[in-house]
Amino acid sequence: MTADSPAPPPFRLLRSPPPRVRRQKRDSELTGETASALLYMISTGSATNRADLARTLGLPPSTITGKINELLDASLVEEVGKGDPTGGRRPRILQLREDAGVMLAADLGRNHARLALLNMSGGILCTESIAISIGSGPEKVLGLVADALRALLATAGQPTVRGVGVCIPGPVDVAKGMVESPASMPGWHRFDVVDWLAAEFDTVAVVDNDANMMGLGEYAYLARQAQATSVKYKSMLYLKAGTSIGCGIVIDGHVYRGATALAGDIAHVRVAAAGERPCGCGNRGCLETVVGGAGIGDELRKAGVPVRDIFDIVRLAQDSDVRATTRTRAAGRLVGDTLAAIVNFFNPEVVVLGGLLSTVEPFVAAIRSQLYESCHPLATTSLRIQQSAAGIDAGVLGVGQLCLRKALSEL
Repeated sequence: MTADSPAPPPFRLLRSPPPRVRRQKRDSELTGETASALLYMISTGSATNRADLARTLGLPPSTITGKINELLDASLVEEVGKGDPTGGRRPRILQLREDAGVMLAADLGRNHARLALLNMSGGILCTESIAISIGSGPEKVLGLVADALRALLATAGQPTVRGVGVCIPGPVDVAKGMVESPASMPGWHRFDVVDWLAAEFDTVAVVDNDANMMGLGEYAYLARQAQATSVKYKSMLYLKAGTSIGCGIVIDGHVYRGATALAGDIAHVRVAAAGERPCGCGNRGCLETVVGGAGIGDELRKAGVPVRDIFDIVRLAQDSDVRATTRTRAAGRLVGDTLAAIVNFFNPEVVVLGGLLSTVEPFVAAIRSQLYESCHPLATTSLRIQQSAAGIDAGVLGVGQLCLRKALSEL
């Protein structure tokens, strides 16, 4: 700039207009969750008219009216009588219809399956357990499960089926309804579980990983208890420790699955204690080879302890067998040490321990002590570490929740 050039105008800080906030499209699962919450409150009597539902959920009356009309049109609820007046007209009372229908849920393990019929508020009506072999392939296993679910339906008087779902001990592409590269599950890779179930039962179908569904089921179970205890959690880490091991992450009632549905898969984290032991995933030194029921059983058999499966391991440990107790305690320390990194990173409010091994006190105590020893003090200041309250039904409760949300989102 030369001396003859005009002086630039004084710098002015222009206040930019606030960005426009775009209203996001409703997530189908979130939409289903709202209807699921309405059904639960109506069925339990905690809120039985539109005004109470809007007040309890903190949603606009128009939103509540829209969802209630959908539930009425779908013959899931009905309006009967009139309640007490609250300053205006007496409100109509809502209740769940007796013929609303049921959902079918199955939690598949390596050697057994837990089956359940659930009502349309997500509550369990009846359960059954059957023996399976997950390695015998999807069509054989799902055929056994379908037959057992039909038997449950028959005992319940053949109610209308509103949805069906299963959870599986392996990675699942939830969007496609397929199992993805599962370890020790021949024939399951890319098998379309959702299409198979939907065709078999002619209804809405879902599939997900077992640890994810156990976490979701536990979250729903605790949320319902919170109505009486006022203890509410927004973030949960759920450890499933059985024949195999896995972890589910639940935030605000939704499963966090990650970019490729592998979030929480601690089974294949490499640990020094596993050395070069081969794992079903194709790698070596995975955590599951030394802390899963199968790995613990292998070591005990090498030491001369006559165990056939995880049930024998649990029985011996609960009977204070020295070798079983020592081995499960060591497994608990390894799990706790691996979980510590996740707790530091995720900083959850509660860690829930589920699966058969969580019924062994030395295993649970070792995890708890290792977490307190290895985590940052701030991560454990208010952290709760507790055994599963939903127990063996956590998986089917989670499948029921996912199935219910899917069914309700399509109303």
